[in-house]
Amino acid sequence: MTKLASDTAMVLAAGLGKRMRPLTASTPKPLVRVGGKALIDYSLDQIDDAGIPKAIVNVHYLADALEAHLEKRKRGPETSTSDERALLLETGGGMTKALPQLPDPFFCLNSDNIWLDGPRNVFAELSAAWDPERMDALLLVVSHVRALNYRGKGDFYLDPLGRVARRRPGRIAPFIYTGIQLVSHRLMRNAPEGPFSTNVLWQRAIEEGRLFGAAHTGLWFEVGEPAAIRPTEEWLARA
Repeated sequence: MTKLASDTAMVLAAGLGKRMRPLTASTPKPLVRVGGKALIDYSLDQIDDAGIPKAIVNVHYLADALEAHLEKRKRGPETSTSDERALLLETGGGMTKALPQLPDPFFCLNSDNIWLDGPRNVFAELSAAWDPERMDALLLVVSHVRALNYRGKGDFYLDPLGRVARRRPGRIAPFIYTGIQLVSHRLMRNAPEGPFSTNVLWQRAIEEGRLFGAAHTGLWFEVGEPAAIRPTEEWLARA
């Protein structure tokens, strides 16, 4: 059994969910239901199933509703929040604010993720590939054939060593970012103040040859807009 690289996962749940409108007019995106289950519960249940005991969830939009949902959960992980009510900090800023609560390294994932594991769970996949001497972050990526509902051009290339490069304009990249990563505190060094995207830190890591990717061996579902909900439910019903 693979020893997990961290005992804590951060779940990014503070976004406005604009692409999921009108469902998010009165409901935060992490609480939109797919197959009778809130989106964030797919992530939290997978965290619990993997044996990760702690989760940090950042909150901003309709934060009270999200916090109430977390308090009512009947199973792990032990969950605390990082409060962004005063200012939405985006992905990078959200991780920076929560960093005092996070070990080195920590898992980080989007709250709208739905996936099916392959032979190993995704946290074990990342842990098995993790090398802190070479890596600032390790992104879980997925090939187009394993990315259901996805209609984009991909995000990244991986070289033979697993180092990440961005998709070139006008091209199709073979790998899509799943929204799941393993992050070293080194990636977060000298982070900008206030709101900013994790892409700022990733770009520096790419230039230093320290951003890596690991290919997911299971299935992953793009659930970014209302039209993706029914196909996802149908896939899950067959799984």
